[in-house]
Amino acid sequence: MKRFVFIVSIFVLLVSVSSFAKTVKVGALVSITGPTAFLGEPERNTLKMLTEAVNKNGGINGNKIDLIIYDTKGNPSSTVVLARKLIYNDKVDVIIGPTRSGSTLAIIPLIQRSQVPLISMASSYKITKPVKKWVFKTAPSDSLAVERLYSYLEEQGIKNIAILTASTGFGASGREELKRLSSKYGITILNDELFGPKDTNMTSQLIKIKNTKGVQAIVCWGTNPGPASVAKNAKELKIGVPLFMSHGIASKKFIELAGSAANGIKLPCGKLLIADQLPNNEPQKKVLLAYKKAYESKYGAVSTFGGHAYDAFNLVKKAIEKGATDKDSIRDSIENTKNFVGITGIFNMSKKNHEGLDPSAFSVIEIKNGDWKLIAY
Repeated sequence: MKRFVFIVSIFVLLVSVSSFAKTVKVGALVSITGPTAFLGEPERNTLKMLTEAVNKNGGINGNKIDLIIYDTKGNPSSTVVLARKLIYNDKVDVIIGPTRSGSTLAIIPLIQRSQVPLISMASSYKITKPVKKWVFKTAPSDSLAVERLYSYLEEQGIKNIAILTASTGFGASGREELKRLSSKYGITILNDELFGPKDTNMTSQLIKIKNTKGVQAIVCWGTNPGPASVAKNAKELKIGVPLFMSHGIASKKFIELAGSAANGIKLPCGKLLIADQLPNNEPQKKVLLAYKKAYESKYGAVSTFGGHAYDAFNLVKKAIEKGATDKDSIRDSIENTKNFVGITGIFNMSKKNHEGLDPSAFSVIEIKNGDWKLIAY
């Protein structure tokens, strides 16, 4: 009799535990193919790696993750269609992505209407400013990158610059911030040039900049392949002033595309690429090195863009660990995130801040001999 009661008790306990566990559906909108595949591939790889690890270990508090990934090809229109599919067909509890700023901005009205939390992996400050209730992001805003870059230029005594930006969502947002923040750091923009997302030769823009009197540096803002063409054209023209880039080129793909022209270029960048060069008391170093080791053992060279996916996934993971398993509670938990040490930085979210980062997320690095070198921590 006692044995029977014991077995029944165990059965009831198991049923009780299983009733509280569920499968959390996580959607992901990632640019896996197309011109920004170099951004989306490490994001997809990271999400798959983390999901596999969680589910292999029994889930999060018993809750398994069902990861549904769609390739946006970097196209805003396709992204809207796929976001609707995740929300209304797949009925996901949270969406990670998109990869690109333009694609993220395109789906924000849908996200707000459907009330499904979104954690974008794109950079534009417009994604979270002004704050939207259901929208968060893990890629640091271009405004933070510009502030870190401008503070470095100020330290170097560089006051007069030319800017060369891509006519994309990322490039346009960066251009706005380069112009808006210039006076704060005593920077004067002497020339303001643009290039198209499919342009492969920026010689004419660079000649105009070269002929502009007083330019001490050039700042190029965009994502590959355009900036690689800028680097090669600048080398061919022997421009003679330093070339700075945005964090949008922070992957080995840029070095591959630009070749020897990449050497000497400086940029504001997250700490992942130079993790082993950080001091041991840096709070992120342990997390950075662990992620780098795990990723590179499976996929090869790590990139900061995969780090955005790591942070987004772990914001969801931490929410589930706290008991959140539906879209409302996941949203609320993410908004209350405090001191989360991630790959991109240390996140502190609030009702007034759905990005949670500050300029300390960036260091300034230089490309030397085809690799990354920390020059300003």
